[in-house]
Amino acid sequence: MIKAIVTDIEGTTSSLAFVKDVLFPYARANLAAYVRLNAAEPQVKTVLEQSCKEARAELDTEQLITQLLQWIDEDKKVTPLKSLQGLLWEAGYQEGAFKGHIYKDAAAHLKAWKAKGLDLYIYSSGSVHAQKLLFTHTEYGDLTPLFSGYFDTRIGGKKDQESYHKIARQIGIPANQLLFLSDIKEELDAAKAAGFKTLWLTRHSTPDPQAEHTQISSFDGVVLDA
Repeated sequence: MIKAIVTDIEGTTSSLAFVKDVLFPYARANLAAYVRLNAAEPQVKTVLEQSCKEARAELDTEQLITQLLQWIDEDKKVTPLKSLQGLLWEAGYQEGAFKGHIYKDAAAHLKAWKAKGLDLYIYSSGSVHAQKLLFTHTEYGDLTPLFSGYFDTRIGGKKDQESYHKIARQIGIPANQLLFLSDIKEELDAAKAAGFKTLWLTRHSTPDPQAEHTQISSFDGVVLDA
């Protein structure tokens, strides 16, 4: 029996286009000015210090801006970059530049599962801060009360089996009673190897009945154990 659900965000609860065409461009366009203006602020200062460690070099502010932009262009899953993007997106949400995109079926089922007593968790490469921002500012209102916890790359890479062992231990539920939802096969492979149940979201293609993980086109296809 499934007792908790862990879900990815991009391509799963939310459109990849929203992340790629709205959030990422906003962060890239505003990063330099934001860092220059806020470099002395504690949160930003910490991100810049972590970025130096990640780059294994002592970089000044302008060099750090160049490095951070390079990581964006290379689509690096670097924790300090993700943290900085979260701060930038917070500013965007507060300014009303955009709302967090959530698929209608995802919002409906997340609410229904919570009402049935299932614990819900997020695991995304975006920072926990960015995750909370997205689910706070949706067209369906603030959905953060639905979630019992959030995980990002600080727990480990999403394609690493050990990350899912850690998540199961932190949640305190046996892995075989946890369901992981994602649109990425390698993430599902890692979760399955750790003992999780898995479902593969294929929102823009027809599910393949021969796939290694059961494929569904939306949350409407999620069938939980009785």
